[in-house]
Amino acid sequence: MGCPRSLRQVDRAAPGGKVAFEGSVVKRFDITIIGGGIIGLATAREVTRRHPAAKVALLEKEDRLAAHQTGHNSGVIHSGIYYRPGSLKAKTCVGGARALVAFCQEQGVPHEICGKVVVATREEELSRLDELLRRGTANGVDGLELIGRERLRDLEPGAAGLGALHVPGTGIVDFGRVAHGLARVAEQQGAEIRTGHHVRNVVPDNGGLVVETASGEVPTRYLVNCGGLHADRLARMAGAEPTLQIVPFRGEYYRLEGAARLLVRNLIYPVPDPAFPFLGVHFTRTITGVIEAGPNAVLAFAREGYERRNVSPRDLWETLSYRGFWRMAVRYWRTGAGEFYRSLRRRAFVNELRRLVPEVGAEQLSFGGSGVRAQAVSPQGLLVDDFVVQAGPRAVHVLNAPSPAATASLAVARLIVDEAARVFSLER
Repeated sequence: MGCPRSLRQVDRAAPGGKVAFEGSVVKRFDITIIGGGIIGLATAREVTRRHPAAKVALLEKEDRLAAHQTGHNSGVIHSGIYYRPGSLKAKTCVGGARALVAFCQEQGVPHEICGKVVVATREEELSRLDELLRRGTANGVDGLELIGRERLRDLEPGAAGLGALHVPGTGIVDFGRVAHGLARVAEQQGAEIRTGHHVRNVVPDNGGLVVETASGEVPTRYLVNCGGLHADRLARMAGAEPTLQIVPFRGEYYRLEGAARLLVRNLIYPVPDPAFPFLGVHFTRTITGVIEAGPNAVLAFAREGYERRNVSPRDLWETLSYRGFWRMAVRYWRTGAGEFYRSLRRRAFVNELRRLVPEVGAEQLSFGGSGVRAQAVSPQGLLVDDFVVQAGPRAVHVLNAPSPAATASLAVARLIVDEAARVFSLER
């Protein structure tokens, strides 16, 4: 048997050497946030700003912050043109992008508003540009302009298309640096951030909860689950019954090398498939000057499966035993097969890139790494296309936060804390 809870060590690995003791009594928090990605950190900043008297902890299972989706993000500050008006994505992206830029200016985080073009390469895509213009305008995106071939060549000489939508408000940033800025502010406002705290279970205890981690127990009144790739599992640990399940998709990137880097000035995107909530293979200039090409979207065999050889039997079984996965596979089998083919055959990947920039050659690409997207899938096999924030017993769970969650993170954090204020008893 273990020692009594009041004498158990909870944290010796916290930043600054902090431990969760007050004398010989384990410290009890008002709110514990699980997940040290950009959404969890933005939530820690927001809740400590609005409720300065609250004792707030943030737990991250890795030994560093922003280790997963945030740290593998392509770094695009999205404008808000893609999202259905009235959706949470639409409501948070434009304002969230403005707030993000202001935060970067305050914290000295390098960023740039460079603009992008969404290029139609087929006749049927021209009408989709009209729809993107309509959506963007409805969502409050400024400066949108439908352009022809000549203006496209002025903006991106290497691009080819029948027409394009110019989106001047799109930007680039390193979201890892944003995350660390958010952590710094949250700590200054009183939050305790603890890495190396892999959550094993969440159990009720004396009118609150105890978060059991690999580094000890953390008693808390309330919980906010920003667990990203593991959000559904964490919700079930905490007594919720989410109908959605996370299915991981790996996105693989290449980098343009040598003279090929001169083919792309800023960001070049295809017109997205309206039936598939991924933006397609595109070109992105990062804040460090690297030109990335990608990503595709292939099923990952592990929730943290950044390489093809990464296989987690547990994760794979959960995916394959979920009826929503098979319904999704039937619905999107043709698109999925194409994504897998491009993953296995570089030539096919290059052919997709050449739709946008014809002069790109296979010999000009080097592998640039991968990210994994936590995509919520419904039991009906639908790829959930909006943010999902759901209350549970003494908890708020962020069950789906795909792109543009990083761009909208400050606005999403406000939504999360609004929901927490509705279901928790907190003093300002």
